[in-house]
Amino acid sequence: MVTVDAAVFRLVGGSVKLLLVERKHGPYEGYWAIPGGFIEMDEELCDAVARELMEETGLRGVKLEQMRTFGRCGRDPRGRQITIVFMGIAGRGQGRLEAGDDAAQARWFDIERLPANMAFDHRDVARYAIAKLKRKKAYRLHRSAMNPGGA
Repeated sequence: MVTVDAAVFRLVGGSVKLLLVERKHGPYEGYWAIPGGFIEMDEELCDAVARELMEETGLRGVKLEQMRTFGRCGRDPRGRQITIVFMGIAGRGQGRLEAGDDAAQARWFDIERLPANMAFDHRDVARYAIAKLKRKKAYRLHRSAMNPGGA
C-alpha cells in the first residue's frame, strides 16, 4: 500500500509551527499525524498529496515538494505501508484550518513542542522534516551573509 503525507510548516509570531491532524479513526484513533492518506489508482503523487491536505485540513495552494520516502516494515499495523512525504511552507492567508475527512481536528504545533502521542512513525518523519527545514534556513542565511548585495 502506498500513501502520501504533507509536512507543512508555518511561521507564527517568530516561531515555526508544523501542521498535524488528530486521527478520527483507527489505527491510532486520537493520535496526532502528519496529514495524508492513500493514493487513488489513477492519481499522480502531487495531486494525491494536495487532495489529502485539503480534505483533512482545508488548506489549498500550498507549494509542496517531494521530500523523502519512508517504508520501514511495521510502520503501519494494517500491513506493509510505504509513504512518500512532501514538504511545504504555508504562506500568508493559509493558516486557517478546517478538519475534515479522517481528521477529528487540525492544529499547528510548535516544532519544539510536538505532541507525545503521534501515530505511525510520524515523530521520525516530523524530526526529519524539521531538520531539513532548519538546514534550508541556515543555508539561506549563510548565502545572504556571504553575498550581501544580491543573489
